[in-house]
Amino acid sequence: MGRQRVSNQKNYGQIDVPDTRRRASSGGRSASEGHGRAAAGQTNRRMQSHDGRRRVTRRGYAPERQRPVVTPSNILLALIGFLFLACVSVVLVLNLRTIYYFDIRYQQLESKTGISEDVIRENYDALIDYNLVMKGVKELEFPNFPMSEHGETHFREVRRIFFAIQYLLVISGIILLIGLARKLPRRDYGSLKLISVLTFVIPVVLGILAAISWNSFFIRFHEIFFNNDYWIFDPVTDPVIRILPDAFFFHCMLAILFFLLLGGLLVGAIYRFATRKYRRQRRMEQLMR
Repeated sequence: MGRQRVSNQKNYGQIDVPDTRRRASSGGRSASEGHGRAAAGQTNRRMQSHDGRRRVTRRGYAPERQRPVVTPSNILLALIGFLFLACVSVVLVLNLRTIYYFDIRYQQLESKTGISEDVIRENYDALIDYNLVMKGVKELEFPNFPMSEHGETHFREVRRIFFAIQYLLVISGIILLIGLARKLPRRDYGSLKLISVLTFVIPVVLGILAAISWNSFFIRFHEIFFNNDYWIFDPVTDPVIRILPDAFFFHCMLAILFFLLLGGLLVGAIYRFATRKYRRQRRMEQLMR
C-alpha cells in the first residue's frame, strides 16, 4: 500500500508537472504574440500617410505616385491656360507704350514724316485709348490726322478684336483659377506641365515663321482676321499710317512672344517646385534597384 501510494504520487507528479509547464509555456507564447501584434500595430499606424491612407505593403514603404499628365481634363485646362497667358501678353503690349516711344526715335519717324515727336505721341495715344476697355472711348478721333471711311471701319474692327481679347483674359482667368483650385489640392499638376509646353512650342514656331518672312507673316495674319482689304491704307487719305511702320508691329509681336515665353517659364517653374517630391522618389527607386 505504501509503495503504491508513493508510486501514485510519483505518477501524479509526473503527469501534473508537465501540464503546468505546458500551460505556462502556452501562456507565455500568447503574451509574446499579443505584444508582437501590438508592436506591429503601432508600427503600421506610424507609417500611415497624413491623409489616412496606408502606405505599408509586404515589401515595405510604397511611395505615392504622381498623377498622369496627359488626360482630357488636363489638356482642356492647358488650352485655357495658354489662352489666358496669350491674352495677358497682348494686353500688356497694348498698354506698354514704351515700345512705340522707343520706335519713334529708333525708326527716326520725325525726320521721315516731318511730324514732331509730341504730335506723333498724341495721335498714337488716342489710337491706344480707343482700343482699351477701361478708357471707355466711344469714337476714334485723331487730333492731327484725317481718316477715311475705310480707315475708320478697319480701326473699328481692330477695336472689336482687342475688346474680345480683354474679355477673354478675364473669362479664361476665372476658369483657369477654378480648374487649378480643384486639381492642385489633389496633387494633380499635369495641366501646369502642359501649359508650359504649349507656351514654349507655339511662340517658337510663330517666331520662326515671322523671322523667315515677316512680310508674308504680316499679310497672312490680316487675311485670317479680316475679311476685307481695308487694312491696306493710302497715306493720302489716312496719313496715320505714316507713323505706324511695319517694324513697330514686328517689335510688338516679339514682345508678345517674349511675355508668353516668360509666362510659360513661370508655370514650368511652379510645376517643377510642386513635383520635386516625386523626382526624389524616382531617384531613390533607381538607387535601390
